[in-house]
Amino acid sequence: MRRGRPGAPPRGTAERTLTSVGTGDAGWTDEDERTERSRTARQAPEGERRDASRLWHITLSVSGAEAPLQEVRRALEQLAHDHPFLLTSRYADDHAEIRYWEEARDLHDAAAVALRLWGEHRSTAKLPPWEIVGLEVIDRETYHQRIAEGYGPPPASPVGVHPY
Repeated sequence: MRRGRPGAPPRGTAERTLTSVGTGDAGWTDEDERTERSRTARQAPEGERRDASRLWHITLSVSGAEAPLQEVRRALEQLAHDHPFLLTSRYADDHAEIRYWEEARDLHDAAAVALRLWGEHRSTAKLPPWEIVGLEVIDRETYHQRIAEGYGPPPASPVGVHPY
């Protein structure tokens, strides 16, 4: 699998493309989702069914040895700058939580991208050498159902990097 922009795959490749999306579903309607799904869905060869991409809410938790708070904040801000799909990050000197929306065909693809996020950007964003200790991946409908029922974390706002 390779990461890329939504749309038709490059010629000569049969790989799926995993993509990241903007800052959540602020102003995102069901009609927008249907339009995006039809725009990004590729035509499958006759007889083969290909699922459209869906939105997944990701919560990635990391922790490790204590690091200076200023450095943790700067690193998370750099990660958010490099990848503006991040909704919000909360941090302390020995752990952090990152929340964002991911567009992927299924839960397995969304989880695979999320599990690579911290390690792939550790050097470019100068992230602390922490390990992933938690991952939650839920679909958009489940996220909204939890919020409506008063369960789960409140909507990710304010957007940005904040201390616990």
